[in-house]
Amino acid sequence: MLDAVVKRILQARVYDVAIESPLDEALLISRRLKNRVLLKREDLQPVFSFKLRGAYNKIAQLSEAERAKGVICASAGNHAQGVALAAREFAIKGVIVMPQTTPDIKVNSVKALGGQVVLAGDSYDDAYAHAQTLMAEKGYSFIHPFDDLDVIAGQGTVAQEILRQHSGPLDAIFVPVGGGGLMAGIAAYVKFVRPSVRVIAVEAADSACLAAAMKAGKRVTLDQVGLFADGVAVRQIGKHTFDIAKVAVDDVITCSTDEICAAIKDIFDECRSICEPAGALALAGLKKHVQQSGVIGQTLVAINSGANMNFDRLRHIAERTELGERREAVLAVTIPEKPGAFKAFCQAIGKRNVTEFNYRYSDSSDAHVFVGVSLRGGEGERQELVDGLGRKGYAVLDLSDDEMAKLHTRHLVGGHAGLDDERLFRFEFPERPGALMAFLTQLGTQWNISLFHYRNHGSAYGRVLVGLQLGKRSLAELRASLDAVGYGYSDESANPAYQLFLR
Repeated sequence: MLDAVVKRILQARVYDVAIESPLDEALLISRRLKNRVLLKREDLQPVFSFKLRGAYNKIAQLSEAERAKGVICASAGNHAQGVALAAREFAIKGVIVMPQTTPDIKVNSVKALGGQVVLAGDSYDDAYAHAQTLMAEKGYSFIHPFDDLDVIAGQGTVAQEILRQHSGPLDAIFVPVGGGGLMAGIAAYVKFVRPSVRVIAVEAADSACLAAAMKAGKRVTLDQVGLFADGVAVRQIGKHTFDIAKVAVDDVITCSTDEICAAIKDIFDECRSICEPAGALALAGLKKHVQQSGVIGQTLVAINSGANMNFDRLRHIAERTELGERREAVLAVTIPEKPGAFKAFCQAIGKRNVTEFNYRYSDSSDAHVFVGVSLRGGEGERQELVDGLGRKGYAVLDLSDDEMAKLHTRHLVGGHAGLDDERLFRFEFPERPGALMAFLTQLGTQWNISLFHYRNHGSAYGRVLVGLQLGKRSLAELRASLDAVGYGYSDESANPAYQLFLR
């Protein structure tokens, strides 16, 4: 099986449009991790991503008659730009179907490359369905973003370059995974040519379709995927890519949003390059592997797969980076409501920088404070801080891994509402005109909204926290109304940050 894929890789055409990207040593990261870390700089490609390799190779393998009819793809990201550029190089029609939620910067980038953009639906699945309809009507050739052997072969040329650029000892290559095209191409080539080199797939924890498939022994479809690392937000691993992963991938690592943000900062500190979340995913996995395994003195490669970042997402990334590196702890601490209590609490924290301090009077006995504290000693110091405050009589709740607390509560702390019938839900809204109005039309006329906090970070989806009062109606009725809206949501009514600061 692998030999057939490798043969395609050896015959792949990519260098009409792609560069042989450098394999740079990350000196600062290497020193810190006590391993030699190399970054494969696919962020330096003409479309700032590896995706043009697979797209161009697929189109190059089509017949003249097929190319004359034009090509089509469904994508809201890097694959769209890869297909648009490849179609332009072949002087053929390239239709790119993108969700209506796609940020303007990505739509304009595709248009600038000559792609004919068609906006359809609110999600990738909607865009994919519309692309299939157009393909059937017009006779276009569909360029799949990952589950196609010629696309996989194009991406596999990355592995060719790595093994040519570094002929010395090489212990592992870390590859980001969405649908698995890059992973499959790299794994097939590496295991065929240098089987001693480990290939480790890295997924976002909230989009881990490969890990789920490996555990189940078959492809599974995730109910929903996280949207922060949108370049790898895929609900099901590809068929071809999973077949290759089963025989050629040594391990799968999942990383949190905070860990990805920390890796983005690491790459910026090292290269002065700002990569997208999916682009930093492999480095996040490499760091986690080193931390968990304790390896020292090895040579490790991480694929920096892309740099198509919306500028307005940087605020959110900077906010989460310190948490990802365990250089900040977010705590809820109960202190006495009396004069001098704040001073005593600050003394208990010691000589640490306070990054955030939120408090509002609640009652005459206790005060709940939401506090961020800088750390230098990582996980160990965080636990030491929590234990130390506990020994001094403070009730402490560590919220450093609480997504709702980090996304919303820290911006909302302002006092309790005292509503016994309130239920709290966290939503992800598609970023398109009318999305908020649709939500309010469905719920706002039926239920009283008692809390509303919206955050957008330059992605296709905004994050919304909503409090709704039941009144005399049942929770089942409320859930039925929420389901009818059609947006993904989670019930946060039992979240400790909500109970302490907002309820």
